[in-house]
Amino acid sequence: MDLLSRVCSIFWECYNMERDRRKMKGKRVIAGILLAGILAVTLAGCKNTDNTKEETEKPVITLGSDSYPPYNYLNEDGVPTGIDVELATEAFKRMGYQVEVVQINWEEKKELVESGEIDCIMGCFSMEGRLDDYRWAGPYIASRQVVAVNENSDIYKLSDLEGKNLAVQSTTKPESIFLNRTDERIPKLGNLISLGHRELIYTFLGKGYVDAVAAHEESIVQYRKDYDASFRILEEPLMITGIGVAFAKEDDRGICEQMGQTLEEMRLDGISLKIIEKYLDDPQKYLEVDDLVY
Repeated sequence: MDLLSRVCSIFWECYNMERDRRKMKGKRVIAGILLAGILAVTLAGCKNTDNTKEETEKPVITLGSDSYPPYNYLNEDGVPTGIDVELATEAFKRMGYQVEVVQINWEEKKELVESGEIDCIMGCFSMEGRLDDYRWAGPYIASRQVVAVNENSDIYKLSDLEGKNLAVQSTTKPESIFLNRTDERIPKLGNLISLGHRELIYTFLGKGYVDAVAAHEESIVQYRKDYDASFRILEEPLMITGIGVAFAKEDDRGICEQMGQTLEEMRLDGISLKIIEKYLDDPQKYLEVDDLVY
């Protein structure tokens, strides 16, 4: 082999060695990056595990409500969601608790909270006329109780309900309004039909079994949206009421008072508005509770 050939041979040998060295270096760099990534994921996992452990170690508050969209209902995955669910989760988190939302028979709410089976009731629950029945946190939302009819109905004002058939959910505020008739604007009905579940009153109206229904305006609006129902809401409300969280009258743990303070903080810092606007149009009007003094 001549000199030129030897030089070329040595050159290529050195070139290949350098190439292999760089490959190994690249592999070490890649391995280093992978190791760093694994460590980062591992550490993040440990951190998330710690956070999860911290959450599960918090004391649990059991919140009872029936299905009442948009305040409390099950989403497509069967998980409780809605305005009250989100407000309660945030408020109790600030207070150092975790929340368990359970579906209850609305007619048994008072017995359940008094027995301690649930800690509180929170499901678009009107405070009006119930101040002596519970210990209250709120009001945190202002809500209109209204009457709805079918689009082609000849009922346009409350006085037009004279002699008509009207459906309500049992043990709700509209039921007591039409039963007691302490408001001179409330006429004498033909029949007042009390039903156990929210959805039934709208079914009765849609089928023509009743002439009208009465409920929270938000509930009617949500039902129209969900089922494309042609219901018309009367302009004149039955009443404007404050919505609160109800605890047992003898509950002296201080949670109720702390809940009231926390919900007010959330109203003032804008968190309540952000939650409500996810579900309702013109969310600010629902937070105008300053004139609702109880």
